[in-house]
Amino acid sequence: MSTQSETQAVAQTAKATARFVRVTPMKARRVVDLVRGRSVGDALDILRFAPQSASEPVAKVVASAAANAENNLDLDPRTLVVSAAYVDEGPTFKRYQPRAQGRAFRIRKRTSHITIEVQSVPGQGSGRGRRKGAQ
Repeated sequence: MSTQSETQAVAQTAKATARFVRVTPMKARRVVDLVRGRSVGDALDILRFAPQSASEPVAKVVASAAANAENNLDLDPRTLVVSAAYVDEGPTFKRYQPRAQGRAFRIRKRTSHITIEVQSVPGQGSGRGRRKGAQ
């Protein structure tokens, strides 16, 4: 008599979070949407050449999540896939800009909390090596 947990393999996930990043959440979400569901190698390649300024902190979080999976869970880095990626809103810094006739204009400097989860997919390879039978 086998239980359901024995028959169904549980995928291990590793997670990394960057908090209080000085990028607006809306701009960071545009970049995170590019890499969700992709392999870690492909995600890092996309982020390396993405023109958005938010791509640098997102790339650091993806690399950190992959390193966490490799070092803490002993997962193969070539089989890792970005399983979940989301951006939450952090605290907003309020600044004031002087305007005409003694008025003050509020400037909101928004921050983000970027979270990336990676998990190992057994059939996933990097695809960059030589295939069997190729010469």
